[in-house]
Amino acid sequence: MRHKHSDYMHWSKTQSRARFNLATSGVAPFPLRELPFDLEELEINGDNSYGYAPLQQAIAAHHGVDPECVVESAGTSMANYLAMAAIIEPGDEVLVEHPAYGPILDVARYLEADVKRFRRVEENGWAVDPAQVRRCVTPKTRLILITNLHNPTSALTPESVLREIGDIARSISGLVLVDEVYLDAVYESTPRTSFHLGPEFVVTSSLTKVYGVSGLRCGWILAQPDLAWKMRRLNDLYSATAVYPGELLSVAAFQHLDVLRERACRIVDADRKLLRDFLTKQSAISAVWMDWGTISFVKLRDGNADIFLERLRAEFDTSAVPGRFFQMPDHFRIGMGVNTEMFAEGLNCIRRALTSG
Repeated sequence: MRHKHSDYMHWSKTQSRARFNLATSGVAPFPLRELPFDLEELEINGDNSYGYAPLQQAIAAHHGVDPECVVESAGTSMANYLAMAAIIEPGDEVLVEHPAYGPILDVARYLEADVKRFRRVEENGWAVDPAQVRRCVTPKTRLILITNLHNPTSALTPESVLREIGDIARSISGLVLVDEVYLDAVYESTPRTSFHLGPEFVVTSSLTKVYGVSGLRCGWILAQPDLAWKMRRLNDLYSATAVYPGELLSVAAFQHLDVLRERACRIVDADRKLLRDFLTKQSAISAVWMDWGTISFVKLRDGNADIFLERLRAEFDTSAVPGRFFQMPDHFRIGMGVNTEMFAEGLNCIRRALTSG
């Protein structure tokens, strides 16, 4: 039978909540009342058959691309689905990073792709190694898929490495899909989108993780115009048209991204300082340190991470994401950027759980 579910999303929706919730994947929600927008301009219906032109223009301007290359989607998850579904056919080979965000693998398997993996190695800072990618591709590889920033580690793949991956894809007439939903969490000197590196690149992203407006479901795909049109037509089977009020509010969000960004950045920076200090004092856990991103991937040196996290939740009302959802069962993911006081208490609960276990 076809793969038709996501274990991670089910866990996230039913088991991740706790008093001290470090299982978050994005920053704190941005309140509508703080968004400079005249609610009298909000309408239920409008002209958005294949996208709302002002929103497509805003996304295009944000990335410096032609609006014809922009495909709206309901968040990054739907963007990844549409992109993969438009590119691959059942049996096509898809090369996916390891560790990987679980729902990406779920989509590839649902589409009946032949999923192959290339490893990111912790001892190498979770970096993408082009030589390994080259060893893993075959003439049947249709798509190479990575996240940048990497989910779950926040590792940044530099443009020079991305260019090499593009060269590899071009040599086998394949494409590179880069999920960039966390890229803006570099904050200072955010790199440009990899879409500019050549026609081999397809990019997905959204406002959901870094800007605190997940409820708008403002996601998008960047693709060459012919492929972008194919994705829009494919979306006729699913979303048909987007929620117009959400598009109007998304345009307002783009007009004030600096406000959303600065608010989130302050919290993330404060949480990151707490986390770095916390990790230096712990011998039972470790993490490859990143100076950016809203998530960190922590290794439990001894013991079973699932058992530890279950006890952390049961005894300390604290949650973090089990590493099994990233194919790394001895790790867990911690989220930053929601509430620094809550974050500090959550770290303290982890310390207590580690010392009392």
